Amino acid sequence: MTTLSVRSPILAVALAAAGVLAGCATPAPAPRAPAPAPAPVATPPAPATRPAVQPVEVQPIAPATQMQPAGTANGYGNAASEALSRMLAYADRARSLQSGEAAAEIARIGDPGDSAPLQMQLALALAQTRNSADLARATALMQRVAGSTQAEAQPLQPLARVLASRYLEQRRVEDDRDRQVQQLKEAQRRIDHLNDRIEALRAIERSFGRPSGAARQSP
Repeated sequence: MTTLSVRSPILAVALAAAGVLAGCATPAPAPRAPAPAPAPVATPPAPATRPAVQPVEVQPIAPATQMQPAGTANGYGNAASEALSRMLAYADRARSLQSGEAAAEIARIGDPGDSAPLQMQLALALAQTRNSADLARATALMQRVAGSTQAEAQPLQPLARVLASRYLEQRRVEDDRDRQVQQLKEAQRRIDHLNDRIEALRAIERSFGRPSGAARQSP
């Protein structure tokens, strides 16, 4: 009994030490892996904005165009357009007339009276004679057509104004040419007069240099 009692405390101490050693030998629990980060949520792309569509504005039609009746051209009726076309064709033919042919055409037309087409034809023929007086008459006739209030003159008036302006410019050019020709003739006349005076002075000078007949006979 005494031996067992002595041994019991020693056994208890040994058992306690064994328990402590056993507790130290137990491996520590492995550290827990960190929780995975949550996957990012994909943000849907913003819808592409469409450009604003501007409404197409229809160009307004000019009131003058709306008021033109069907079958008209440039504000004139078919008859007026045909009259203008005939006058343009006549002007093209008159442009190639020579002086004699233009005189015959002027005689054929005669007195145009108050007829705007005849006045214009006569003016076109007069402009081909290369005569200053005829060109002045042609300008006056074109101006009469341009200022006429007759219905038959209206489609011809734009062409008449253009030709009247052209004839006026042609008259200025021809007047300047005639003035220059006259100045040239006057200058030539003065040059000829000076040449005659110079020749007369030379003749007098030569006569002074010749000995007289009595002087030649003396020894």
